[in-house]
Order: sequence, then C-alpha cells, then structure tokens
Amino acid sequence: MKAAVKTFLSNVRSQTKSSPYADSSSESDDCDERTLLYRHRKQRGVNIGSWFVLERWIAEQPFRCAAAPCQSDLDVAKGAHAKEILENHWDSWISAEDFQWLSAMGINTVRIPIGYYHLCGVDPSVLRGTDFDGLGPIFSGAWSRIVKAIETAERYHIGVLFDLHASPGKQNQDPHSGTSSPVISFFHTQFNLQLMIRILRVLVSSLRSLRFDHRPALSNVVGIELLNEPKPPYSAALQAWYKNAIVEIRRLDPSLPLFISDCWMPDAYADFVKSLPPTMAPICLDHHLYRCFTSEDISTAAAQHSASLLNPNAPTPQTFARVSSKLKDAGGDLIVGEWSGALNPGSLLGVADERRERAQFVQAQLDLFERHCSGWFFWTYKKQFPGDSGWSFRDAVDTGVFPCRVGLFPVKPIPHDQTEWAGRKGVARGLAAARHVSYWAQYPAHYEHWRFEKGYDQGWEDAFYFLTSSVFEHGAVSELGLEGIWRKKRVYEHALRDGRSNHLWEYGESTDSDSHDIYPFPVF
Repeated sequence: MKAAVKTFLSNVRSQTKSSPYADSSSESDDCDERTLLYRHRKQRGVNIGSWFVLERWIAEQPFRCAAAPCQSDLDVAKGAHAKEILENHWDSWISAEDFQWLSAMGINTVRIPIGYYHLCGVDPSVLRGTDFDGLGPIFSGAWSRIVKAIETAERYHIGVLFDLHASPGKQNQDPHSGTSSPVISFFHTQFNLQLMIRILRVLVSSLRSLRFDHRPALSNVVGIELLNEPKPPYSAALQAWYKNAIVEIRRLDPSLPLFISDCWMPDAYADFVKSLPPTMAPICLDHHLYRCFTSEDISTAAAQHSASLLNPNAPTPQTFARVSSKLKDAGGDLIVGEWSGALNPGSLLGVADERRERAQFVQAQLDLFERHCSGWFFWTYKKQFPGDSGWSFRDAVDTGVFPCRVGLFPVKPIPHDQTEWAGRKGVARGLAAARHVSYWAQYPAHYEHWRFEKGYDQGWEDAFYFLTSSVFEHGAVSELGLEGIWRKKRVYEHALRDGRSNHLWEYGESTDSDSHDIYPFPVF
C-alpha cells in the first residue's frame, strides 16, 4: 500500500511536466506524502473569523480606539494605539489550546481570513498606492503571527486554508474587505488587479518557503482562496482575473490547491472551472450557504429549511449534486467555505424547542455537505461574547446544537495487515462489478468491464491508505476528500499502464470513493 502511494507521488511529480492535464509552464513540485495527505483528505473545518481580518460583531474589543465609523481594519489602523491593540489581539484571540480542542473535536482544517496588508511584513511594497499606504509599521508584525498560526496548527495536525478576505480597492462592499467604504473599486483599475496577483505571488512564495526552508518544515497549508465573496460588475471580469491569477500562481507552485468563490452562481462557475486548461492540481469551488438573510429565509420555518436540505429532489441538494459532478469531471471539487447554524428569528416563531430546531438544521447541512462536498468550514469559531449558538462554533458545541465530534474515530486499532481486508475487498468488488455489468447490459455494446474491476481495486486501496495512514497520530482518521483531481491522476496512470481506450470511464467510475464500503473495522 505504501509503495503504491509512493509510486503515485512519483507520477504526480513527473506528470506535472508530461501530463496532458498539466500546464507546460509548470515546474515539477516535490509533493511529499505528508503534504499530499493534508491537501487531499476530506476537510472538516471552521473559519477563525476576526483573528486577522476584524469584524466588530465577532470581536468588539479591537475597535475600542478605532477611527469613525469603527467597522473595519482600516478604521482600527487609523485609530489610537493601533499597533499595540492589533498585536495584542493577534496574540490572544487564538491559542494552542484552541487548536488542541478543535483536533479533539475532529476538526482537521481551519480557514483563516487575511487581508493583503497583513503581508507587508514580507514585502512592504504591497501597500504602496493603496488605502493602507503608510500603515506598514502597524501591520508589519502580522506575518510572524501568521507563521506561528501555521506552526501551532501543524502541531495538532490541522491544515490551514488561507482566504484573501481583503483586496486592494475592495472586492465587495462589506467592511470585512478591509475598509468601511461601500465603494468596490478592485475590478475597475489594472493597478488593483495586477497588484492583487503580485500579492498572491508574495503569499504563495512565502508559504512555499515554509515547506522547504522552514525548520521544521510546514506541510499543512492546504491551499489559498484567491478572493472572498467577490462582487464583480459582470462575471467575465472576475473570470478573466481568475485565469491570470491561476497561471501566475501555477508558475510558482504547480501543486498547490486553489480555491475560488462561486459568487453564489455555482453552476456558472463550475462550468468556468471545466473551461480552464487541465492541470495536475485541484481547483476547488467555494460556495457559501446561509439561510438567514433574505426575505424568503425569514418567512421559511426552521423545520422547512432542514427538510429542504435533506430532500434530494429539492433545489439546493439538486444543485450540490449537479455541481459536484461537473467539478469532479473537470478534476475539481466543491467545498462550502462558510455556513452556520444561524436562523432568522422569523424562522423560529412558535418553535417550542429552539435548540432542537437549530441542531436539526445543523445536522441537515452536515448531511448535505458530507454527501456532495470535499470539505466544509463553519463560520465562525468563536465570538468575544458567548451565547450565540447560531454563529459561534464553541457555543454551538457547548449547547448541543453542533455534534460533539465529526469525522471518523477508531474505537479500536485499525489493522494494517492486508490479510485483514483483502477478503472483504474481493467480495465488495465482485458485488460492485456485478451491478456494473448488469446495468450496462441494458445497452448492448462493446465494453471493457475489466477496467472497472481494476479501478475498484485502486479506489479501495487509496481509500484504505488514507484511513490507515500513520502520518497523523491523533484526531480523526483521514478520508480521501479531493476526489476529482485524484481520480484524474489515477485514470491517467491507468491509461499509461494498460493502454488508452474509449472506455477509460469505466476505470474512473470505479475509483470514486462513493463506490466503496471501505470501513470494515469499528469506527464512528
């Protein structure tokens, strides 16, 4: 099993240059086993909101000396004692104990929002000509804290997804994009568009150096999200920028997973991902799901919100199934980068047990995400003032609104000896192959069903490798999550080894982890 994964890693490196799924400008990237597991496992996570990008409704204290209107990072930076206030907040908002608690909960990844100005400690010039020009000394200490966050997360085997929440000129009108101005100017000047790509290059280069030059090496950055919740004047403007940014980043790090916002248009942006040049690294589409803001949300009862998420024929599950399938076909994956247990008071009118309704709403979302997504991130980890079980993950867990643990935890040691699972694999493969052959017998034609059986064996072995990996000593066991790109790579390997054919789809169909009953030992 270990040898097979080492072969897979070797093929990933060589295919970065030779594969039809790779950009010819990419350079080979040494993606080690630990990095591969962090990046490709199923991501169950939380957002650590208001750590670096401040939001007053989450953390009030950093705004105590802010300049009017006291809503954004820029307001805090222009207020009195800004450097001291910010550095104290960065040092105290999250501790090692938080990461330890998250790991014990089964959380294996965190999404950390940052602004471009938090990178001025690496390259002071990123602030030149922006709203934060001249404020470098206030934010210069952010980068060392960001590195410390990665180090602490690594200690507890937690991956880190960095989300660019604030761009030069603002990509949306909200204060959490850096300034309190409602004006969106990011898309209207080449200066902003090009500067943001340079900022992403600075970030990617710095993160890459942590993998290869930092001691100890930090392998737990699972990707970067290029922009949070952008609101372009029209989709083509954002998609053109995405294309340019992806090309530039791939030149620096061809294996780094990249996450892009779907602007609440998942089908359109899944089609956009499919239109991109094939690559050996995943493009993940980030969808944000909230049910508490619109007039329709307010007028819909909590129980109906839950029911509509659980019904496979309802619009949202249909969209998730369709978009996830599109993305996997393109070597991509779907994640939910933000969601919560928050419901508008209008949805809770007449409810006798509010906690129970919230818990059912949270579970309905989790069931949907586990079925169709490669990862999810609850918004947000905590709030300064406790008691909000809709938005605060800590409060949701404490009150029973959120389950006490997520993911799979062994209740006894999982055997690694192949004899313990080979028999079950053979039985499962036989049953799956029989169903496959029976289905396609309805449509007489030439098939190569032997490819299905080979693909089934490979998919089983990959899933079992993640499950039994000893790279991470504690927390939930790993599960293969970013299936789209993984399947593309495996199909490519199979074609090289066993020959190309119009029936490679049979091999790819059976490597899908949904086809495998891979948990023959007690886990929960």
